[in-house]
Amino acid sequence: MQKRNKNTVPANELSTFCTQVALMLNAGMALYNGMEALAETYADTERAEMYKTLSDAVTETGSLAAALRRDDRWPSYLAEMCEIGERTGRLEEAMNGLAAYYEREGRIRRAVASAVTYPLVLGVMMLGIVLILILKVLPLFRRVLTGMGLGVDGAGVTMMNAGSAIGWAVLVIVAVLLICALGIVILLKTKARGKVLDLLNRVFPPMKKINRRINAARVSSVLSMMLGGGFPLEEALALVPNILTDGEAAGKVRTMADKLRDGGSFGAALSESELFDQLYDRMIRMGITAGREDTVMAKVASICEEQAEEDISALVSVIEPTLVAMLSIVIGAILLSVMLPMAGIIASIV
Repeated sequence: MQKRNKNTVPANELSTFCTQVALMLNAGMALYNGMEALAETYADTERAEMYKTLSDAVTETGSLAAALRRDDRWPSYLAEMCEIGERTGRLEEAMNGLAAYYEREGRIRRAVASAVTYPLVLGVMMLGIVLILILKVLPLFRRVLTGMGLGVDGAGVTMMNAGSAIGWAVLVIVAVLLICALGIVILLKTKARGKVLDLLNRVFPPMKKINRRINAARVSSVLSMMLGGGFPLEEALALVPNILTDGEAAGKVRTMADKLRDGGSFGAALSESELFDQLYDRMIRMGITAGREDTVMAKVASICEEQAEEDISALVSVIEPTLVAMLSIVIGAILLSVMLPMAGIIASIV
């Protein structure tokens, strides 16, 4: 499978590209004519060379999928889905689906970027605030009390020391978390991206759930197009692993294909694979019984994509208030460790 290039076309541009291709096909334009027109549209932009190369490749090969594979700036998922669209004679439908898919992916990426950036900034702020409290505020209070000729009793000293201990503990925890977060962000931009994502799926249940729904949406989307185009189920399943980035999910699909070749039923193989939730498993079984597998698969793909987006939005919405609450509790604990002894001293003077 094609490797991810750091210069990969962004999701919003991919959505626009897919929409443009779908419109060209809907208008009855030949694919190579449409690509030539698209290349002329981008002639005076920084993408001119990329679209000119794509246009020449389409003219040479007659295939959009083959042309996309020649340039690793185009994602492999786009090329694989285009091939399926071409083989099924439903390229326009595939491009419309891809346009919606990349539009959603763009929104998700912006939300995730915001969710990552905000905690990192807040973490740095937390480090700075706690460090100032420990190194400046607590010693200042001690010097003020000593200068006033007032002592702090044993309980007061204990509370101040506890405040300092809490502050240092928070500093260490936040620093470790920040280093881990930065390390993950850096690794996701390298060839170790797949391994990092697999690790996150294992240790972070919400991400595993989201990834499962994304895989279910991709599997059902491809099967819908292939079955709707009249392709045998075995051949459809053989193409599905090419569009999956999750090795575990791809392995489950291959196991399904093997069971079908051994004479097993699609419904039984699907249930044993655990690719879909039980509700969708039943929906697909009903679709098989009614002979409407492609329709049901398309519906399942749409639902899974929407749920994945909702899960990501929900996760993002929880991160920010949680960090704010943690920061407030830590700062409050440190300030109380200073203010309570001060209040006791003032009360004893009055």
